[in-house]
Amino acid sequence: MVANTVNPPLAGEPTPSTVKGAARYVAATRPPFLIASVLPVLIGLATIEYSQLPINPLTAFLTLIGAILAHAGINVLNDYYDHLNGTDATNTERLFPFTGGSRFIQNGVLTPKQTLHYGLALFSGTIVIGLILAYLSGFELIFIGLVGLLIGWAYSAPPLMLNSRGLGELSVALGFGILIPQGADFVQRGELSLLPLYAGFPYALLVTNLLYINQFPDLKADTLAGKHHWVVRLGTNRARWVYLVIALLAYGFLLAFTLKGLLPETALLGLIAAPISLAAGMLLIWNADQPQRLKTAIKLTILSIVVEGLAISAALLLA
Repeated sequence: MVANTVNPPLAGEPTPSTVKGAARYVAATRPPFLIASVLPVLIGLATIEYSQLPINPLTAFLTLIGAILAHAGINVLNDYYDHLNGTDATNTERLFPFTGGSRFIQNGVLTPKQTLHYGLALFSGTIVIGLILAYLSGFELIFIGLVGLLIGWAYSAPPLMLNSRGLGELSVALGFGILIPQGADFVQRGELSLLPLYAGFPYALLVTNLLYINQFPDLKADTLAGKHHWVVRLGTNRARWVYLVIALLAYGFLLAFTLKGLLPETALLGLIAAPISLAAGMLLIWNADQPQRLKTAIKLTILSIVVEGLAISAALLLA
């Protein structure tokens, strides 16, 4: 495959000379960002501990691996479909490694065919683990897993292309903040519970904000590719304010769930991430029209997700 010469690699991006052999397939999953699927598993397991139920180490480990494989597959397939629709090829304002995809196809590290087959293989591994867990815990888990994989595939794949239709944020919130904690809890509990929904919902909204803020640097390329997500629909002048609204909802629901007794009082520990979200939101408001100045805001958004996920998990354990 010939590397892209129209939109050449930026500093630090993968190239055939820097990423070789089997390491290509590890790096193609964007490993640092897989933490977003690890944290909701921890939240789901923490709800079991809070409920004073035993945790099976084997099924807990398989749940974690399954969530990571699913997330990795979503990342890889997203690269493939964003290559097909031309989004990544035309993205000159990307902030690597946060936006603009992994650049593996554009820079000639993997071919589109290799990327597609790899993404499908990761999904296949997820299905195998899901079936094992369903056998061990209950077949309702199959429904949770199938909905998650459908959302992950349909996020960027035609004909649904959920993100292009303004449903990307909802997909991310449902997948990472609702389905993963619910699945991790169900594998141990053996039945559905509302507790992981309450515990995961604030986290879900903060993960949504990561997708949302990442769309600002990609705005021009996404517009050219016909991806009509909410940043494209609203335009930067209006869209810049939505980030803070989502963050306020996240912490507002956390406070409400705690005051109503749906979460223990220790869950208020999750509010320690609020100043981080506020700082990121203000940076977005100030720099929405200058994508190259949003890297700090994106980093703070990631930090808010990590802090919130760990804080909620710790709060349930302390309770």
